[in-house]
Amino acid sequence: DLQIMVPRNARCYRYCKNKPYIKSRYVRGVPDPKIRIFDLGRKKADVDEFPYCVHLLSDEFEQLSSEALEAARICCNKYLFKAAGKDAFHIRIRVHPYHVLRINKMLSCAGADRLQTGMRGAYGKPTGTVARVNIGQILISVRCKEVHAKAAIEALRRAKYKFPGRQKIAVSKKWGFTQFDRTEYPALRAEGQIVPDGVGVKVIGTHQKL
Repeated sequence: DLQIMVPRNARCYRYCKNKPYIKSRYVRGVPDPKIRIFDLGRKKADVDEFPYCVHLLSDEFEQLSSEALEAARICCNKYLFKAAGKDAFHIRIRVHPYHVLRINKMLSCAGADRLQTGMRGAYGKPTGTVARVNIGQILISVRCKEVHAKAAIEALRRAKYKFPGRQKIAVSKKWGFTQFDRTEYPALRAEGQIVPDGVGVKVIGTHQKL
């Protein structure tokens, strides 16, 4: 009788070998990715509340499985929840597992050699999803208050262990998830050149109405 299939080890799918292969009307029967939530903590917090920002960057050109992303998300959230408190941070997963993996299933039971086709028709069936990441690409971002800086860095350090390859932690010079430096942000806010717009800011143009 047939054995129960266990998921193939992620090391088999670590490298970006093939072209991106995404879910579409031609690629059907793709299993749902394990990661479903990409924003955690106090995600509705105003842009002014969390000035400090830390990123986890990939240092390799590789594929990260949706299972690994989910494990890292849980690990990061759990540590910050304990160390800083549930309303003291906002975590954002910055990569999405769009690339579909395939597996050419082989039978591993008695008499399988009579049923099996070997390499004939070897194009596999969808088996899972991964995110393709570049060197220097941001994987996870955390914004918080300055007092919780150490906790945010430690949370990302722990999340690193859920991924293959090498990652780096970078402290951002920007204010939260915006594109403005922390040094210049207060002045721009005071002058009214930027206004809060949820997690980000809106730039007020210098052009007036006609």
